[in-house]
Amino acid sequence: MISRRQFLRSVGGLTAVSASTAAYGFGEPVFRLRLVNYELSPRQWPADFPLKIAVLADVHACDPWMSLDHIEAIVERTNALNADIIVMLGDYVAGHRHVTRFIPASEWAAVLARLKAPLGVHAILGNHDYWEDKTVQRQGQGMPIARRALEGAGIPVYENDVVRLAKDGHPFWLAGLGDQLAYLPARRYRRISRVGVDDLGATLAKVTDDAPVILLAHEPDIALRVPSRVALQLSGHTHGGQVRLLGWSPAVPAKRGVKLVYGHLKLKCDVIVSGGLGCSIMPFRLGVPPEIVQVTLGTKGTVVS
Repeated sequence: MISRRQFLRSVGGLTAVSASTAAYGFGEPVFRLRLVNYELSPRQWPADFPLKIAVLADVHACDPWMSLDHIEAIVERTNALNADIIVMLGDYVAGHRHVTRFIPASEWAAVLARLKAPLGVHAILGNHDYWEDKTVQRQGQGMPIARRALEGAGIPVYENDVVRLAKDGHPFWLAGLGDQLAYLPARRYRRISRVGVDDLGATLAKVTDDAPVILLAHEPDIALRVPSRVALQLSGHTHGGQVRLLGWSPAVPAKRGVKLVYGHLKLKCDVIVSGGLGCSIMPFRLGVPPEIVQVTLGTKGTVVS
């Protein structure tokens, strides 16, 4: 079966045959940005507890595709949503080599530090935040530069950890899972028994009461193991396949019969997979423009716009 990486590289080459399609596909990461709204009432979430969450995923900072000016515009638009809480789902660093400049972590983190919400801004890391840190990969351990930059800018980063928050007297838990593919490249340097740093059981064991749980997990595949104790899982990583045709994302295969690629799914918990903001492998999107996601819990139905 063709991999996501092979597919996207092939698409990037084939679209050069059609100038109009290529111009659209390569321009979409820069010029289009949409807001996608979801209104949900998970059964584990109190019906009288409205909570608005702004979700940013897969920034992949680099020039010219995701410049500091572009990130600043995303920050301004996100702040204008007046969400109760902002969460960031990983992959802040560039995910491909087709760039004019790799933006240093200190620069993009300083812009993201301008995000503001009453319940704070909270982050997890993604696979590229680990993969692009060559020192961490060679040593098979350590804190990635991306995490140091975010925490230095005042943004907490969760790795198999939780925090208890509350709004208007309603408590809830925010749980951040470690990345599931963190040390995949490290296999080039050393034998490793496990590529991920995720520990779902240990993370949820830190939840000490029956308040509802929101899980942040960069890769969505963990949803197949997430128990019904969790109300909502928020994920990124897939970029919606980066190429999405008539609701079909050919670059992302199904896992155990479930295609965790984009949008809202109902498993043991509700799952939302963001289409993300940047690109990996190739700076090309078609049919799945960059998006900011807004999730409102404690409402009826699902609305996507």
